[in-house]
Amino acid sequence: MKHRILLFILIVVISCGKQEARRPKKHGTTNFYKEVLEKNKKLNALEKKRLEKLISLDTINKYESSSNGFWYTYQKKDTLNASKPKFEDFVKIVYNIADVNGNIIYDNQEKVYKIDKEDFIPALQDGIKLMKKGETVTFVIPSYRAFGVVGDGNKITVNQPIKSTVTLIDIKSNK
Repeated sequence: MKHRILLFILIVVISCGKQEARRPKKHGTTNFYKEVLEKNKKLNALEKKRLEKLISLDTINKYESSSNGFWYTYQKKDTLNASKPKFEDFVKIVYNIADVNGNIIYDNQEKVYKIDKEDFIPALQDGIKLMKKGETVTFVIPSYRAFGVVGDGNKITVNQPIKSTVTLIDIKSNK
């Protein structure tokens, strides 16, 4: 019994000593992020070259390069109407999504979208602002401006560039 009491006292004394906080292990996160960033830049550059080659093979359409990282060509262009959607306008569009070879992934879908206020395909958010009512535009979108490294969790895979043909049906001002 004495031994148990002495053992208990010894454990209490040892455990009540000053404890020092453990320091977190240092990981090379800065280098890791730099490496990932460099790798993504290289992958994006390769994808851009591949898309530019694909676009150059399309002798029917004349694609324009956007400053926002995608290409587009007009299927139907309005040269008279000057009205384009502005911040917080509501637009009604019909769009599809295809792979870069033109194989339809998602057939025509109708959507009402509030400009710059809703989550939507990043390149199309910018592309719709270039359009006028009644126009139809085909966009070639690199993966980082589409669904990125995660895909859509359904039919669009990881790092998949896409094509999307959009028709701007209507513009409603929010003012």
